[in-house]
Amino acid sequence: MVRRATSGLIGALIVFGAIAAHAQQPALPPAQPQTPPPATLTLSDAMARALEANRTVAAARSARAIDVAGISVARQRNNPEANVEYDHPETPHWAFTGSIPLDINNKRQRRIDVATATVAVTEAETARVTAEVRADVRRAYYHAVAATRRVDITQELETIATRARDAAQERFQTGAAPRLEALQASLTLSQAQNEASAARGELTAARADLNALLAYPLDAAPALNDPLEGGTLPTETVATQQTLAANAELQVLQKQIDEARARVSLAQALRRPDPTVSGSLTYDSPPDFTYGWRAAGTIALPIFTTGKPEIAVAQATLTKAIADRDARAAQITGAVSAAFARATAARQAFDRYQNEILPASVQVEQLAEESYRAGQTGLPAFLQAVQNARDIRQRALQAGLDYQLALADLEKAMGTPLR
Repeated sequence: MVRRATSGLIGALIVFGAIAAHAQQPALPPAQPQTPPPATLTLSDAMARALEANRTVAAARSARAIDVAGISVARQRNNPEANVEYDHPETPHWAFTGSIPLDINNKRQRRIDVATATVAVTEAETARVTAEVRADVRRAYYHAVAATRRVDITQELETIATRARDAAQERFQTGAAPRLEALQASLTLSQAQNEASAARGELTAARADLNALLAYPLDAAPALNDPLEGGTLPTETVATQQTLAANAELQVLQKQIDEARARVSLAQALRRPDPTVSGSLTYDSPPDFTYGWRAAGTIALPIFTTGKPEIAVAQATLTKAIADRDARAAQITGAVSAAFARATAARQAFDRYQNEILPASVQVEQLAEESYRAGQTGLPAFLQAVQNARDIRQRALQAGLDYQLALADLEKAMGTPLR
């Protein structure tokens, strides 16, 4: 009976402890509701959404708080020191001493300058990450636009293949064509249906990539309003000038140069040691006195540690930062020129498809179908015309996507938004 009561008491204590431990755990923050996607989405809307909700950009921005806290650390002043001494039998028996190191040569301000320059480097790095995300959003957006068009093209080709199958079946039933033509037409239709199914899967994947960048539900499907032919290509001179003036990576390197200069100034200031002044109140020194005082000053002699090596390190770091910036500026200028050339060629190819090749291809396709239905040509010629139409449509679509991807590469090389 005692054992059973003890066991029940232990169980109650265990339950009570579990409840108390659960009560002490911090409550989890409520889940933030996910922003519903809009019905339509332009490229500018997608860019704005990415700057607001993209997790990579948010993570880059969060680093600023660390460096801002570093400014608060740099603003701190040296703490005073207090000392109490009791000596027996020596007199005076008591000594109360206070000392404080003095900040000379403006070292505190130099530390603040270094911390402020570090914040500027972080902000420039955030701008660089933002520029990369913008380029990623442009690529993902137009991949989704191209995938949507590819679905439309495959459905259109499926419709053409269905008409070819029906025409071959009619001619076979009337005895105007062998069964082989009907089977070939059915096979072409099955292939078109497979391509349409693959295009729909590619569209789902492209939308998921875009939605992940924009922090939308992965299955969101807003209508994408900007066409593949959109986007203005600046002149090469304007692109180069804009790059040298506002390239995010060059801004990072420039801020690193400013930080290195601030560190050189701090190293030069640290060469002069800070003196420490102190004062003491003495007590109980019979028979001479009851209360007394003394003052002192202390300073380190820069004999063995002179600070010159630290200045040399800081100066060498500054020299390297300047060299890195100049070298990277030359590389970026070349990359912008190359990306501009590719974008120009891609635009010319896309315009040629839109204005010349596609209209002619549609006309050839219509004439081939009419000739086959009239019995003037055989099925192989008609199917060849259908295949050519498919290939031209796909190449025209790829030309439009290549142009947009070239613009994304140009924007990434420029490190600044295309205007």
